[in-house]
Amino acid sequence: MESIPSREPAAPTELPPKYYLDYFQFLVTFVERLYGDILNSDEKEFIRGFRALSEDAQCLFVRFSNRRGLFFRTSKLKYNEIEDIPAALYELEDKGFIKELSAQHESYALEILNLFTKEEWIKLAPPTELSLKPLKKPDLIRYLNHTYTFGLLVDQINSVNASDGLGVGRLKPSDAFTETVIKVGFEVEVMMLKFLFFGNRYADMTEFVVRDLGKVNFERYRDDAYTARFPTRQDAEDKLMVSLMAEQFYEMQEATTPPEEIFDWFMNWQASIHTLGEVAQPGYIKLINRIGVYLERQKLPEQALTVYQLTDHIPSRERRVRLLHRMGYLEEAIALCEAIAQDPQNADERFFALDFQEKIANAKKRVKKSVTRFLQDSESVQISIDFKYRVEQGVVEYFINNGRVAVHAENYPWRGLFGLIFWDIIYDTNVQAIHHPLQRMPSDFYQPDFYRKRVAQIRQRLSELETSEKVAEILESTFIEKFGIANVLVDWNEVLLELVKLMALNLTPMQLRAILLEMATNLRENTRGFPDLMVWDEKGLELIEVKSPTDHLSSQQLHWMHFMADLGVKARVLRVEWEMPTASTNHQAI
Repeated sequence: MESIPSREPAAPTELPPKYYLDYFQFLVTFVERLYGDILNSDEKEFIRGFRALSEDAQCLFVRFSNRRGLFFRTSKLKYNEIEDIPAALYELEDKGFIKELSAQHESYALEILNLFTKEEWIKLAPPTELSLKPLKKPDLIRYLNHTYTFGLLVDQINSVNASDGLGVGRLKPSDAFTETVIKVGFEVEVMMLKFLFFGNRYADMTEFVVRDLGKVNFERYRDDAYTARFPTRQDAEDKLMVSLMAEQFYEMQEATTPPEEIFDWFMNWQASIHTLGEVAQPGYIKLINRIGVYLERQKLPEQALTVYQLTDHIPSRERRVRLLHRMGYLEEAIALCEAIAQDPQNADERFFALDFQEKIANAKKRVKKSVTRFLQDSESVQISIDFKYRVEQGVVEYFINNGRVAVHAENYPWRGLFGLIFWDIIYDTNVQAIHHPLQRMPSDFYQPDFYRKRVAQIRQRLSELETSEKVAEILESTFIEKFGIANVLVDWNEVLLELVKLMALNLTPMQLRAILLEMATNLRENTRGFPDLMVWDEKGLELIEVKSPTDHLSSQQLHWMHFMADLGVKARVLRVEWEMPTASTNHQAI
């Protein structure tokens, strides 16, 4: 057996002073190479202008673009690696990369007002009979924003003398500069360049830092192996638009916008858009379902139903059935329930359709769900109440005390099994789902296309799993070769190899092939719901799902119970009943 790589943490890496500039320049060059033909004139002009800046000005601009917000107080800028910040500010203003605060920035009023502390605003605020000191800062900001014009507040900011530590003056190339509030420009162009690189709005430049500090080790590819995430400009703009709408939805919720207004806003937007491209569809579907759930919680069933009807993707159909039934549209609910039963998209839909049809057919009596019936029919075991908050560990000790080996594993080893067996197929660049060097998983990983695009390779690999020894060999060699490299399914742990080899040697190749194929056909759903415990002895391996007295069995867990039973894999649910401590019979004499 080959030696397993060292698990000692790598020595901390020290980043160079201007690491962030190197990252940004790499990103820009990478995007130019992959998306140069779809960049617009403003984005190309930004790139030309940025490259013409001095290094200090480039550094300062990148520092701005990596921080939250668009407005900054120049007196707060402290970057030791930038030799002359005043000169860099002057250059950025001269070249149009920043602008000084003005009344034209009213749409950003709250961000600008929040640049200053409460104490500073007490000094800056226009004269008023109201005492501002008792107000908390958020209340003070709201008061200022609603009481005074934005132009007056800007005048107040600009009027204070620099010697007070609050003043704002003209930018000039001098070491002794007065404070200025500035707005960073080209925010749209920078946003699009980052979006084209990462393919989403949640990843940011810290991904480079995480990599170079050794926190994450990414799979490596040839420079020419990366492919464009967005085939056309329209594809990129569609996905970006959906991402921005999702962000706006969350902001409206935080601002306690009335739910009726949110519904009108979304439906008006939805009616105005063209047919979205394939790349934008997953985000659009997710947004539909999230807004539907939100409207349900806000007690707006008709509006929620209208939104859910925009997609058939889970959980939309189930929610529509429940709403139709609740609103009295019984025939429509039954018809949709029958459609779900004929073609369920996951275990939740499968068991929901069965249970709800029975509920409608037996409206006058209480019908138990499939998961409830299965759980109630399961075996039970008594465990000490001391394990109330560690129920799985209590059952592990129960099996150990009865001469068996047991570990609490859940989804971890099964996901690792799939990730190790199909590693090269998951990250195959020929599928054109790898788009940048900081990618933790292929872009189609949780989409139906994942299996469709790789079906021939997956079936070929499964055919190679002829013996338990062959499976164990593939697992061990991949584990050693790829140890520590980021894989969304593989959580590197010292016991992972032991557990996946245990499965390989205790399940038949036929059973393993069937389980792996079931996972491959729907990775989003079928990489979860596996039993809590792996228990084994000389008689073989058994899978145990543990349920405390207050726990419930999920549809996905029931799916795997049925699936394992059909394969002949030992798997069962074990209900826990609490064993109360025995009262002491020793009494002190009175």
